[in-house]
Amino acid sequence: MAGHSHWANIKRKKEAVDNKRGKIWNKCSKALTVAAQMGGGDPAANPRLRLAISAAKSARMPNDTIDRAIKKGTGESKGDAFEEILYEGYGPCGVAVLVDTLTDNRNRTAPELRKLFDTHGGNLGASGCVAWNFDRKGVFHILLDQSTEEQLMEITLEAGADDIQREAEHFTVTCEPEVYSDVQEALEKAGIEVDDSSVTRIPKDHVDVEGNDAKKLMKLMAALDDHDDVQGVSANFNISDEVMAEIDG
Repeated sequence: MAGHSHWANIKRKKEAVDNKRGKIWNKCSKALTVAAQMGGGDPAANPRLRLAISAAKSARMPNDTIDRAIKKGTGESKGDAFEEILYEGYGPCGVAVLVDTLTDNRNRTAPELRKLFDTHGGNLGASGCVAWNFDRKGVFHILLDQSTEEQLMEITLEAGADDIQREAEHFTVTCEPEVYSDVQEALEKAGIEVDDSSVTRIPKDHVDVEGNDAKKLMKLMAALDDHDDVQGVSANFNISDEVMAEIDG
């Protein structure tokens, strides 16, 4: 999970800025609308909508804004029709990159993403070229001072989680997407604050990236994530702590 952990740490810093200009809310709104379009506006009967609502609340999106986005999806109010498309490609050093998007115009989104890949030393690939190398998982990051490993295991495994790992600054809990809401609810009931959580794609193996290639890769990941149509970016890179410190510095 090295690549996911590196990018998760960077994203937390990015989102603190993005939230101020409403970018995260815009992405959450699209996810809510599409979830309601696909499965209806009742969260109890629509697991995808439950996930979208959880993400929106984590981003501190107001309830009335959440409700408006859902109503757009159910047709109760006017809104754009979005299409879900997964783009696949390669970054520097052959790093596999997956880009989850929601777009109202694929003829705009595809060339814009291709240009971002080209500009940052990568290339957009064909459908199926790298998706096989990722598993879709729910991931929770919990700071070490919030719980003990034993307590987390008891709470989350009972709720359906797959695994718990202790890392330098936090615990990482993983689960299948279908039980994401159950694990989240169990943590909330136990009073354990979650530092960061999402349903994302975890790579099965990793590519070591160093030096200038690492800098290019981080710029590519940030540029893709910053695109208005992009809901999430996943990649299978591993960058050493020393190199990350140089990039952050």
